[in-house]
Amino acid sequence: MLPACTRSQERPASRKMATNFLAQEKIWFDKFKYDDAERKFYEQMNGPVAGSSRQSSGPGASSGPSGDHSELVTRIASLEAENQSLQGVVRDLQQAICKLEARLSVLEKSSPTHRATAPQTQHVSPMRQVEPPTKKAAAAAEDDEDDDIDLFGSDEEDDKEAVRLREERLRQYAEKKAKKPALVAKSSILLDVKPWDDETDMSQLEACVRSIQLDGLTWGGSKLVPVGYGIRKLQIQCVVEDDKVGTDLLEEEIIKFEEHVQSIDIAAFNKI
Repeated sequence: MLPACTRSQERPASRKMATNFLAQEKIWFDKFKYDDAERKFYEQMNGPVAGSSRQSSGPGASSGPSGDHSELVTRIASLEAENQSLQGVVRDLQQAICKLEARLSVLEKSSPTHRATAPQTQHVSPMRQVEPPTKKAAAAAEDDEDDDIDLFGSDEEDDKEAVRLREERLRQYAEKKAKKPALVAKSSILLDVKPWDDETDMSQLEACVRSIQLDGLTWGGSKLVPVGYGIRKLQIQCVVEDDKVGTDLLEEEIIKFEEHVQSIDIAAFNKI
């Protein structure tokens, strides 16, 4: 156990060490000021947060009285601005209602129902005499008789002229319709004409086919199509009038060239 003098010397030394430690330690005494500044900055950027007041008043919060005062002033200013805007809207609505009431009153005054309710007075002239109904009926009958009387009589010449004009127009229409060409039904036919063998002269075969001349028959283009084993068939196009030339008649005329033609087929048939 140390003596009393030694312990008295150790106490000032420990106090000095504690003082030096606190002087070197960085303690944030004014942290609440920085918290308030940060909260105001975010409120200006994003608007006031509903939970900010609760967080500031919760346990462990270190916001000072200056922060609460500034928040209250901001809220009061926003409420005053909102109140002024609402007052302006109310004034506009009141003016609109007054205008509508004035217009409604004007319309009610000018409506026919309002006029009907007003007392009506008749002004009768004492000098005016009313005609008896018998005289009016007689006058009306005389007017009808005057209308029925034809002073000039019927004009037979006008009737004859109208009949002549109608007959002339009918004759012109019939002539115009007769001159109009009638629609002729036509068909396009593609024929396959096959020879007997590969030694058949195809140019001679085509000449024989084209030598067929019929009323309503028109020959078109042609080509040689290979069939097989060196044999080629003649494929020829023609246009016929349906009323004058039929497929049976055309086949009969072509098959007459039996020295060159072995068979004939219709490859395509289309109406024009």
